[in-house]
Formats: sequence, structure tokens, C-alpha cells
Amino acid sequence: MLIRLVALTLRWRWKDDFGVSSPGNRQRFIFAVWHNRLALSQVIYKRMDIHRGQKRRLAALVSASRDGGLLARVLELFGTIGIRGSSSRRGAQALRELATEAGQGRDLAVTPDGPRGPKYEPQTGIMALAQITGLPIVPVSYWLGWKWTLGSWDGFQIPLPFSAVEVEFGEPMHVPPAADETAREALRQKFRETLLAMTRD
Repeated sequence: MLIRLVALTLRWRWKDDFGVSSPGNRQRFIFAVWHNRLALSQVIYKRMDIHRGQKRRLAALVSASRDGGLLARVLELFGTIGIRGSSSRRGAQALRELATEAGQGRDLAVTPDGPRGPKYEPQTGIMALAQITGLPIVPVSYWLGWKWTLGSWDGFQIPLPFSAVEVEFGEPMHVPPAADETAREALRQKFRETLLAMTRD
């Protein structure tokens, strides 16, 4: 409720040069947002739904830790399915579960540098997920005019009421089914550079 109330006071601006949120766009995506920008991620997805005139469904990768359990409950309140796992725990199983959710028509969401970092360094799992599901990765970022920045490893950002917020969607990126390890690494670096270029702290 607090997230929704604060979001109602924000002054929103959207940048979507690639039509990701365009009305009538029925393509499903893997949305990727840095861990420190999780606070507004669910609100952004719901606002995108309204703009597209569709009722979309989302499944998100959530850490298997105790903190991840709390986040999974918050996601549930927003109507999002939380899939528990990370690179260190339940990673392979989580990939399979996310692929199943994609097969049932859901968008997917991941924090490529979570749950432990390093900050702004995407892990390899997002490339594997895109290759398995065939869904394009969409980098998403936002800038807040007024915010609290926590002293956590990721510098987690909490929006302050009445702040300006500028949301940006990057170009969708495909990972070919036949891509080998070298090709996936090149795409991972390209994805990192793209999302970093969209990141203003």
C-alpha cells in the first residue's frame, strides 16, 4: 500500500523508443532491472499494462534467502508469481520454473546483478534464460529526482513523495538458440553496457 501511495504522488515520464510499452504490443519479454531499482518495478509493470491496454501476467526471479521470502510476498500482493532461486541456490531449478511460466504466456523479470552483486554486474543466468525461452531481454531503468539511498551493497533507492521519475526501456535483445558460451558472454557484455548507459544515479 505504501508503494502504491508514493507512486501516486510521483511525476512520471516515460522513454520508450522501441515500442515495448506501445498499445497492442503482445510480445512477451524478460524485463531486467538493477537490484537497487526494485522499489518501483511492480508499479512500472502495472502502468505499462494500462498503457498497452492489456492484462499481462508476470513471473519474477526471487532470491531463495529469508529476505527473498519477504519480497516474494510483496510480489504476490501485486499479482506477480515469485520463483525462488539464485546463482548459488536452486539456480537450475529456478530457470526451469521460469521457462515453464514463460510457456504459459507470462512475461518474466529478473535483477541481473542480484541478489548479492557485484553491483551493476549482470550474472550469466539471464543469458541462459533468454536462450532457453526465446524471449527477448528488455533493459529497464529509472531515475529519481528525490530519493533515499540505503547503505546496502547495491545502494538501494527509495523514492520520496512528489519526486520526478524518468523510466526508460532499452532495445530488446535476443539470444540465439545456438549461441555458444563465447557468444553469450559477448551478449552479456553488450547488455551490461546498454543498461549502464541508461543508469543515472
